[in-house]
Amino acid sequence: MADVPFRTIHEIVKAARLRLNQTYWDYLVGGTETETTLKRNRLAIDSRALKPRVLNDVSVIDTTGSLLGIDLALPIMLAPIGSLQVFEPGGGASAAIAAAQAGVISIASSVCTPSIEEIAAASSAPKIYQLYVRGDENWVDDIIRRVIASGYIGFCLTVDTAVVSRRERDIAKRVIPTSQSSPGDFSYQARLNWGDVARIKEKFDIPLVLKGINRVEDAARAVEMGVEVIYVSNHGGRQLDQGVGTLDVLPEIVKEVGGRAQIAVDGGFYRGTDILKAIALGADVVGLGRLEAWALAAGGSPVLVRCLAILKHEIEESLALCGVTSFADLDASFVVNAPPVVQADVFSAFPLLDLEDAGY
Repeated sequence: MADVPFRTIHEIVKAARLRLNQTYWDYLVGGTETETTLKRNRLAIDSRALKPRVLNDVSVIDTTGSLLGIDLALPIMLAPIGSLQVFEPGGGASAAIAAAQAGVISIASSVCTPSIEEIAAASSAPKIYQLYVRGDENWVDDIIRRVIASGYIGFCLTVDTAVVSRRERDIAKRVIPTSQSSPGDFSYQARLNWGDVARIKEKFDIPLVLKGINRVEDAARAVEMGVEVIYVSNHGGRQLDQGVGTLDVLPEIVKEVGGRAQIAVDGGFYRGTDILKAIALGADVVGLGRLEAWALAAGGSPVLVRCLAILKHEIEESLALCGVTSFADLDASFVVNAPPVVQADVFSAFPLLDLEDAGY
């Protein structure tokens, strides 16, 4: 990575802005309608502070995590992103390549390219495949068989996208959303229900991830049905407007699940301290969506690998300064409520970011 110049994450974000046209930039940074849910994701993170311990030997730091029995260099997932190929031509394959080099998990979106098999072949890193349902049971079953045959370690259903949301940045430019422009009948996604979850669990031997859980009742039902990963997410604020920040709902879901399933969370997590807060409050892994796309847009897999290396450095530093040597030493006592010091938005994690000369 000697030829990758970036030393901070905000430099990567700015480089992405300089490379992307307004349409793709708005698609990446925007949310639905008033974008309140998007802002609340950051507000939930920015409204919590870390409360460190001192005088512990922190000369050796362990940043590892695990998901579905897979050891990870960081408790990180590269989240599924529709049309990832507009940010980097390799799309899901480029994300998988970076994940392999960084020692994390990638989740391939069913509305990005290349194919299931091509993404699987791109790297040996563990991968999960995410599906938007665009056909009947036979259609879904065929997809799952291909996913299993391709060696994915898990299968993910996105459950917060029953209908297409109104993303007004796109609408104002008359841009057709990814969920509408990709092939298939989206009405099948609206019909997705708990019976489908039960059928998939009964018929297929592959760990199931439900992405888009926001309520305790839904988490409890999923666990009762044998779902292996509860993925707390509001689609990065891109579906239901006026929603709750994911870090705000995480603790109650963690309590309800009680260790019977693993828990993932995403929604505005960009910095090492963000990751610490999520893990301390009970998540097993944290999904990175916009950060993944920013890095790929800034220079493909090499920049995404560099971004994850910077994030690892931030995590190591933050663990040490919290007085712990690993994520296993964290618990909820390290996180306290505190007033935010910046206005919450998609960029509030980067106070040194200056996009004025980048056309934002």
